[in-house]
Amino acid sequence: MTSRLSEIEGRMATAHQLDAVIGAMRGIAAAREREAQARLAGIRSVAATVGEAIGMVLAATAHRDASDAPPERDLTPVLIVLCTEQGFVGGFNERLLERVENWPSGRAAARFVVGTRGAALADERGLAYDWSLPMASHADDVMRVAGRISDAVFARFEAHPASAIWLVHALPGQGAQVAVVTRRLVPFDFDRFKTAPCVRAPLLTLPIDRMLTGLAERYVYVELCEGLMLSFAAENAARMTAMLAASDHVGETLKALTRDARIVRQDEITTEIVELAVAATPGSGCVIAKGT
Repeated sequence: MTSRLSEIEGRMATAHQLDAVIGAMRGIAAAREREAQARLAGIRSVAATVGEAIGMVLAATAHRDASDAPPERDLTPVLIVLCTEQGFVGGFNERLLERVENWPSGRAAARFVVGTRGAALADERGLAYDWSLPMASHADDVMRVAGRISDAVFARFEAHPASAIWLVHALPGQGAQVAVVTRRLVPFDFDRFKTAPCVRAPLLTLPIDRMLTGLAERYVYVELCEGLMLSFAAENAARMTAMLAASDHVGETLKALTRDARIVRQDEITTEIVELAVAATPGSGCVIAKGT
């Protein structure tokens, strides 16, 4: 009985250590989500500034999208899916890859997978992809990853102009459910920017097409930064949810182990009392020697 009690106490000590690790991971995930959420305002401010500049150029030049652009159905979709670099996120990556697998298109899609865990899961599911990149593991790394993706996006577009490039990522703040969104990055939609006439025309030192191309590329880069930051926040929100569930499970396990330990202790005490009572009872089988 003593060996069983020692085993239970050892399992309880391990469960307490695991609960401490889970609590630390939950705290780190919460801090990272808050940091990502705080940085979104700055990214959106930059997007607004670049968008305003695009609108000013469009208003000054009466520029419109080329009317001879190929229709959407004739473009090959390129899907950039933002998965996770680390685990303990529940079904986060599964939901993203399901969206890619069920993409509503008659043409074969090229796939860019961001995140080591997402690429590994794609391999397990037999989902082919054309390019992969590790996901940002902290908020400071988002801009670097956005730059790498941006380079790949425009290299693809230059090699295959008849492409529509889409970003697939998750949104934070949805609890246990992973909300997946998609948005088109290329071809660039100039019509979404206001083109109200300017009181004073801007001074342009570059050819219009070159300037609009540069601004559009900058805006796509900022959109990638926003998508990555939202995905990073969503990843850590999912990790917090997973850690809460794990903590609840460890708590239930500790309750069961504590109950078992009390039962074993009570059985040991009962056994000792019975043994003492039997030893103290006359005629219990104890023989007393009378002299020698």
